This record gives sequence, structure tokens and C-alpha cells, in this order.
Amino acid sequence: MTMHQEIRRYLINVDSIRTNQLFTDCLIIGAGIAGLRAAIEAAQTCNVTIVCKGTLQDSNTWQAQGGIASVLQSNDSFGSHINDTIAAGCGICDKNIVELVVKQGPGLVKQLFDWGTEFDLENDNIATTLEGGHSSPRIAHAHGDETGRIIASALIKKVKADTNIRILENFYCIDLVTNSENNDCIGLVGSDSTRGTQIIWAKSTILATGGAGQLYRETTNPDVATADGLAIAWRAGAVLSDLEFMQFHPTTLYIAGASRALITEALRGEGAILLDNTGLRFMPQYHESAELAPRDIVSRAILSQMLKTNTTHVYLDVRKFDKDHFAKRFPRIGELCESFDIDVKKDLIPVRPSAHYMVGGVKTDTNAATNVKNLYACGEIAATGLHGANRLGSNSLLEGLVFGRIAGQQASNCRNGGLFEYKHPAITYTIPESSRTRLDTADVRNSLRALMWRNVGITRREQPLKEAQEIISFWQRYVMDKVFESPKGWECQNMLTVALLMAQAAQRRTESRGVHYRSDHPETDDKNFKKHIELVKQ
Repeated sequence: MTMHQEIRRYLINVDSIRTNQLFTDCLIIGAGIAGLRAAIEAAQTCNVTIVCKGTLQDSNTWQAQGGIASVLQSNDSFGSHINDTIAAGCGICDKNIVELVVKQGPGLVKQLFDWGTEFDLENDNIATTLEGGHSSPRIAHAHGDETGRIIASALIKKVKADTNIRILENFYCIDLVTNSENNDCIGLVGSDSTRGTQIIWAKSTILATGGAGQLYRETTNPDVATADGLAIAWRAGAVLSDLEFMQFHPTTLYIAGASRALITEALRGEGAILLDNTGLRFMPQYHESAELAPRDIVSRAILSQMLKTNTTHVYLDVRKFDKDHFAKRFPRIGELCESFDIDVKKDLIPVRPSAHYMVGGVKTDTNAATNVKNLYACGEIAATGLHGANRLGSNSLLEGLVFGRIAGQQASNCRNGGLFEYKHPAITYTIPESSRTRLDTADVRNSLRALMWRNVGITRREQPLKEAQEIISFWQRYVMDKVFESPKGWECQNMLTVALLMAQAAQRRTESRGVHYRSDHPETDDKNFKKHIELVKQ
């Protein structure tokens, strides 16, 4: 199959001599928990520039409700958290990485607390709750279900107070810039909403661009999660791994016409149950842990029950919760339900699954380094080996924290001597003009998201996966050859690039494992697929 993006190294014409230029020691792309934590670490020894395509608040971290998983109680253990993570990962977690992340967790969570994160407390200690897949209550939360916002706020405050860190908001990274001689990463070319095209030269670059949920019609992710980081890393020659593993969150509020809002798993951890439209509690039929089964199992069970009952959703029942406790513990969900006239004391909450978390990403090692020299990755964009084939709930903020710190530490090592100790190569790249028809990118985006939901969604089969690739390749023919001048166009090109790679990876994995479920290959095949599917631009 022709991969049209292979022809194109950069999405736009590049002429470094005629472009505005900035210089930094350490460049960080993205401002969720991983990017912010990396910046704080790197700024101890070098100057840092953070760029983010929206504001500092536009991240999956900011939206995270449930919490951050860590061993904080005396009756919990590292061994238990490690075992839970490995069990959820269905045989392809990297045990060394799991141990590293789990063991660094408590210290880093307590550090967040010391930095002003207002975690909920119980007897002056950080309170914890239970979530699906965890054998112990180890989910630390803040302001009930506003954990992400509270953590991000504390980190943003710390970043803004550091004179070594410069923040550029509304700055769209179009591509990583690499040295053509040895393919080292030497910065980025991007577009500032006020100053136009810019090149930022950097000694080291950290990708912390977050997720890819916007590739799907139904998603919990903010508008910025358009898989840009995966696409720019791919074009720069980075290895991508595990792209077939997109995690779907089982419970998002389903109101026709409204955007999907996450209903945290912590509700089920504290006793909420799932009912179908006949009032039947169906989860015990699907798994012994019922509502607390791993997310992939709950998502498929809901989908199956929707098909059986010919409905668009199921219901979450929280009527037995004390109303005052609910308002205090889950304030965001309480407000959300109220805004749709759902009285949680009397009414059921309509829910269905949505695309939530990209388990795979840019392959990294224990130092957060990619195969491209001077390029690091952390957070949701990275495939560290922690999650295997399915992420355990609330391990994502933990991973962002641990590998954000590691990436920041490693990237700051680049500073030996002054910033301008080497000359930057002049980079020119010219794209021939296309005579092909111009498609409407908004239409392509909408059609792509519907196609991904149908053909590369919660359950997959060979034929729909092949069809998805054919259709995406057709769109690419008319979109990848154009030069766009705004983020919407570049996002569309990135979404098409990554969607095709995801469909290819999903077709290649002819088994079911974790969040990747093939109805035509329902069994797990350890003999042939207890491994990672890696993709790299030829």
C-alpha cells in the first residue's frame, strides 16, 4: 500500500535562514503532567522552553478525574501494585519499567503534596480509594473528582515561578527538525498564533504532547488531542509501538448532541453498578469482578449489552449514594448531571464507552530516550512498556510524573558548555505544488472519526480494518500533498497519518489481547504475539 506521507519529511516549506528563530537548551512540547514535571526537573540545570498548542489548561491531565495510583497505605505493597499492573497489561508489560514506576510513585506523589497539590486527606494522610483492576485502595484524589486540574494547577504555579522556564502558549508544533546528516533532533518548526512560522533550536527536545482520542467520534479527550506528537515523531524517524492498543473508557455520559464527558471509574470503585435499559445488572454475567473488571472487559460488556437490548447506552446507578457525600466526593459529575436535569438520588446516569487513552506511542527506554538522538518522550505520547496491552486505571498520571522527571533529568544533561557551541545547519525543504483537488478538511476529519469508531473501534475484524486503510489512503492522496497554513489543516494531516498506522497495527495483531479485541481472532496467541508491533518510517 502506498504511504503518501513517506514522501513528505515536513508538512510545510522550510527555509531556516528566512524564518524567525529562537534558541533554548531544553525544548518541551506539551504541558500536561509529564511536560510540566519534565520542565521543573530540567530547569534545575538549564534553560527550558515549553510550547503548547492551546493554553496550559488544554490537556488530558487537566481533565483527569479519578486520581493517581500509588502505594500510600501501610496495608498496600509495591508487589501488589506491580502484580495488578502486569495482570492488566496481559503479558506484554516490561517488568523492569513497572517496578521502576511503581517504586518511584510514593515519593513523587508526596512531593506533589509538598508543592501545594491539595489532595483529599483522611486523618492528615493522603486519602485513597479503589478502582477497577486494583487489589488495594491506592488512588489518591484531589477535590473529589478534580484530581487532574488540582495537580496541573500546582505544577503550573511552580513552572511559572521558575525564571529558567519560558512558556509559549498557542504555539503549534508542525514538525521536529532533524539534522539530515545523522538525523539528530535539533528543535522544531512551528507556528505562533501571533508571530507566524518560527524555528526553535534546542539541544534536547522532549515530546509530551498527550493523546489521540480525537481520532474517534466518541472520546473523553479535549479538542487538542489529535495525535500530533505521534505523527511528528513518525516523520522524524522515531519508532512507534503498540498503536493498536487504544483504551476505551467504559462510562462516559451519553446525552445525544452533547460532547462526551467522563464519568470516573472511582464511582464504580465506591459501589455504583451498571444496569441495562430493562433494569438488569448485567456485569456479573461477563466477569467475576463485575463493575470492577478491567476497562476493556467492561467496555466490551457494555457494547454487547447495548447490542442485545438494541439501545444506544446503558445506565450507571448511584441512587444508593448519600447525596451530600456524592456532591463532596464527585463535585464535577454532580454539576454535570445537574446541568442535564439528572437527579442522582432518583435518576440513572446514561453512559456508553468512548476512546480515552492511547496505550501505545513513541518507543522509549528507561531514560525516556527515543531512537532519535536528543529526542525524549514522556506521558501518554510515550510507549514506555508500563501498560502492556491495557492501562490500569490511574497509572497514567503516575507514569507522566515518573517519566516526566526522568526525561527532564536526561534532557538537561545535554548542557555541557554554552548554548551556542555548535552551528545550526541551514535547512531548506520545498514541497512541489499539487494539482489535485482540495478536499474540505473539516469533512475529512468528521468522516475519519466516524470511520475509526466503526472500523478500528472497541471490536475489530479483518475486513473493516482493510477497508479503513483503503479509505484513509484515498483521503491521504488528496490531503497529504497539500501545504496548509493553519493548525486545522496540519491536524487533519496528522490524524490521517496516525489513523492509518493504527489500522495497520490492528490488522497485523491477529489475536485478542487487552484493549485490542479481534472478534475474528478472539483468543490470545502467546506463541506469535507475546510481543510489540513496532512501526518506523522507511
